[in-house]
Amino acid sequence: MKTLNKLALVTVITTSLFAAGSVFAGHHSGGEEKEQSGYEMTEKTIANIAASDGNFQTLVAALQAADLVDTLNGEGEFTVFAPTDEAFAALPEGTVEDLLKPENRDQLISILTYHVVSGEVMSSDIANQELSAETLQGSNIDINATNGGVMINNATVTAADIDASNGVIHVIDTVLIPSE
Repeated sequence: MKTLNKLALVTVITTSLFAAGSVFAGHHSGGEEKEQSGYEMTEKTIANIAASDGNFQTLVAALQAADLVDTLNGEGEFTVFAPTDEAFAALPEGTVEDLLKPENRDQLISILTYHVVSGEVMSSDIANQELSAETLQGSNIDINATNGGVMINNATVTAADIDASNGVIHVIDTVLIPSE
């Protein structure tokens, strides 16, 4: 049964990566950029960057299962606190598989949108501050940038300010779970 669940998860991940299109051959290896108003801007969306990075396969699979890929490929300004595959692996056994089931779609959407804030928030915008921000899910997250690092609730930001055409990504080491 575990092998079947793993096979299903791999299938969802693989399908998600192909569905995301020929996303990006590597955000850090210098994808296509365009010059606009004197600033270099990436043409890759948040969803494209997540799909091409290699550290966010579980996140991409979850976005696909929740039908949120188009949202994070779309217009707008978003700040996404993106948990890595390791962060998802640290959840209790079976949690990811359960969340990816169609009957748990609402819970999955709630968790994923709890990782997104409207607008683009760069690390320099919150330096030396302790604040709260409303997520797209509707609950607030606590941001603490006062001790030389940045914490989002109980998650540590491990990489910040990954620029996308529709916002910014901050990589975190823990999946954020909204309180019920």
